[in-house]
Amino acid sequence: MRVPLRAAALLWAVVVPAGCCSTESATSPAPVWSVVYEADFTSEAELEGYAFSDAERWRWHEGSLELLGQSDYAPPHRSPTSIALVPELELRDFDLEVELMQTGRAYGHRDLCLFFGFQDPAHYYYVHLATTPDANAHNVFRVDGAPRTNVAPVAAKGVDWGQEEWHRVRIERRVEAGTVRVFWDGGATPVLEATDATFGWGRIGFGSFDDSGRVGSVRIRAPESRTPAAAQPF
Repeated sequence: MRVPLRAAALLWAVVVPAGCCSTESATSPAPVWSVVYEADFTSEAELEGYAFSDAERWRWHEGSLELLGQSDYAPPHRSPTSIALVPELELRDFDLEVELMQTGRAYGHRDLCLFFGFQDPAHYYYVHLATTPDANAHNVFRVDGAPRTNVAPVAAKGVDWGQEEWHRVRIERRVEAGTVRVFWDGGATPVLEATDATFGWGRIGFGSFDDSGRVGSVRIRAPESRTPAAAQPF
């Protein structure tokens, strides 16, 4: 069942204690920042301004941004091929909440990805959410002028995408501490955690290494934002 983000935010506030989602002490409240981007894809017009690595593989469909499958895009280094970047927005610290549905076949590396700190096609981070963790799947990755490399230990377990199921994912990024925390379906414990301070400012996006899926409602909060120098980096 798809839970709209407005309702999900209330559930999250009940499930996750205020200090749990902060990089500060357990007694410090989580930051409350302004919404800098929000979309629910109720119309195709909400795709305007998105930067796609391969626009032919994306479409508006039934209230979502849909990825149809593996892209023909050839990145400069081994890294995801399907990327859709939120328009006109660069961030440092942020909290991202998004609804995701994986629509591909079931296998160990079945994935959807969330991108951040994106500076250009050879320099960025991404979170790879998959069924079976290893050094190449279900991890936080850095692309830094070379093939992607994981920056977190291999997790004990992956995530269960199910079939035709919406899931809520939350990412918390804190640049000064270098931390990335990824939460799944309102859970109080991160499913992935990493520390890396290579990149600061960068764009936010969605996609996959080589699978298909759908992006539902999106909400991003941040203390500051700026406009990217290049609207279309690919």
